[in-house]
Amino acid sequence: MGAGIAQVAAAAGHPVKLLDNRPDAAARAVEGIRAQFAKMAEKGKLTAEAAAAASARLSAVHQLADLADAGLIVEAIVESLEAKQTLYRDLEAIVDPDCIFGTNTSSISVTAIGAALKHPERLAGLHFFNPAPLMALVEIVSGLATDKNVADTLFASAAAWGKTPVHAKSTPGFIVNRVARPYYAEALRLAQEGAADYATIDACCREAGGFRMGPFELMDMIGHDVNFAVTNSVWRAFYNDQRFLPSLIQQELVDAGFFGKKTGRGFYDYREGAVRPTAQTEAAQVPAGMIVVCGESIAAEALADRLTHSGLSFSRAPDSDAPKEVPLGGAPKEVPLGDGRIAEIGRAVIYVTDGRSATQRAAESGVDNTVLIDLALDYDKATRLAMAAAEQCEPSAIAAATGLLQAAGFAVSRFLDIPGLAVMRTVAMLANEAADAVNQGVCSETAADAAMRLGVNYPQGPLAWADQVGVETIRDVLAHLGASYGEDRYRISPLIQRAVFAGRKIHG
Repeated sequence: MGAGIAQVAAAAGHPVKLLDNRPDAAARAVEGIRAQFAKMAEKGKLTAEAAAAASARLSAVHQLADLADAGLIVEAIVESLEAKQTLYRDLEAIVDPDCIFGTNTSSISVTAIGAALKHPERLAGLHFFNPAPLMALVEIVSGLATDKNVADTLFASAAAWGKTPVHAKSTPGFIVNRVARPYYAEALRLAQEGAADYATIDACCREAGGFRMGPFELMDMIGHDVNFAVTNSVWRAFYNDQRFLPSLIQQELVDAGFFGKKTGRGFYDYREGAVRPTAQTEAAQVPAGMIVVCGESIAAEALADRLTHSGLSFSRAPDSDAPKEVPLGGAPKEVPLGDGRIAEIGRAVIYVTDGRSATQRAAESGVDNTVLIDLALDYDKATRLAMAAAEQCEPSAIAAATGLLQAAGFAVSRFLDIPGLAVMRTVAMLANEAADAVNQGVCSETAADAAMRLGVNYPQGPLAWADQVGVETIRDVLAHLGASYGEDRYRISPLIQRAVFAGRKIHG
C-alpha cells in the first residue's frame, strides 16, 4: 500500500521519499515503482519522458531524520494504535510545524492516534484503497482535533492526484469498512440458515445484484484473517451492536487457518486439482397454464418484455385490488392497495420479496401458492434469480412458476424460504447502514454512495439504489426482517423513516 501511494504522488509531480524499517525494503519499493512507470510507458499510458521524470522523483531514505523537510507524511505501517502514535510522536520532533500527517489507517480512530500528539490538529486520515494507483477513492477522515484546513488540503491534494476524495468523520470503519459490513454479514446469515450454498448465493449476487464478486468469493480474496478482524474491530468499537455481529462460520475458518486464496482454502478450495462448485440451478420446467403479467412495476414490465422476446403468449392485468395491511404512522391500517403480485401462471402467484418469508406471506394473504423472487439491479439484464416458495405451495405451482421464469431467460436458483432472499435483504441493509452513517454525520449522502461505488466497486451507491427500489420498500423489508428475527440488527435508520414520512427520496 505504501508503494502504491508513493507511485500516485510521484506521478502527480511530487518528490517522494520512502522509508521502511525493514532493511532494503524502501529501495526495493523504489525499483518496483520505477518498473511500473516503465511498463506504463511501454503500453503508451505515459510518455517515456514522463515516466523518467516520475521515477527520478523517488528516493529511498534510511531514518526519520531524513524526512525533516517533508510537507506531508503518509504512514502505511502495521494497524496498531501504539505503533502509529509512536511514529507520529517521533516525527513531531523532526518536521516543521506546518507538515501534515496523513494516516492511511483503515480502522483505527484518527482521534485516538492524534491524542498522543502535541498538535493533533495536523493529523487526518488519508485512506487509500488497494491497489492505490488503480482505485479512485480516498477517504479524508477528520478526527475530533483535525483542523478543517488540513482536511481540505488533503481533499484538494487527492483530487489533484486524479482521485475522488470524500470527507468522513472518524468513527469506526469510516465509510466503506462500516457500510460494507452487511454485504458479508447477510450472506453469512443466509448460509448459516441453510438458505443456499456459497456458490449459489455468490451467483445470485453477481448475476441478479450486479456485484462484481459474490460475498463469499470476495471474503476469500480479502482473506478471512483480515475481513474477520475488521468485522470484530467495528463490532467492538460500536459496543457490540448486533448489526455488526461477527459470524461463527467465519470464526471457524479463521480458527482452522483457512484464510481463503492465500492459504488455498476458505469458503472455496483453491488447491491444485480442486473442483470449484457451481451455482444450484433448477432443472428445466414447462410454464404450464395461462400467464398473466400483473401491474406496472419495474419487475413486471421487465418480465413482460422478456416474455415477449421469448415468444411466449401472456395477457396483462392490473395488480390485484385485494386490501393489504400496511403500517401507517405505527398503526396497521387496511387500505385498498394492490398486493404486489407481478405474475400469475396456473395456480401460482409470483411476487417480489418484501422481507417476509413466502410462507408467512401466503398465510397472511390467503394465497397458498405464493412464490417469491429476489430483487435484481436490472430485471431486463439479470441472468439469474433466486426464488422461494411457501410451504403451502403445491409442487405443480412451483414447477409452473419456475418454468415461467426460465422461459423469460432467467436461470432459477431455489432458496430455502428465508425472509428477504439474498439481494433484497443485502441491498436493504447496505442502504440502512449508509443512511445511518449520513444520519450520524459521518458523511454526506453523495459521499456515502461515491465511497461504495469507488471503494468496493458496488454497481450502484446504496442510497441511490434505495431510491430506485423505493424507500418505502426498503423500509418495509427492514421492518419485516426485524419482525421475523426479533433482532435490533434490522432497526430502521431515522433517515429512511423521515424520507418515507416526507414522501421523498433519500437524495430528494
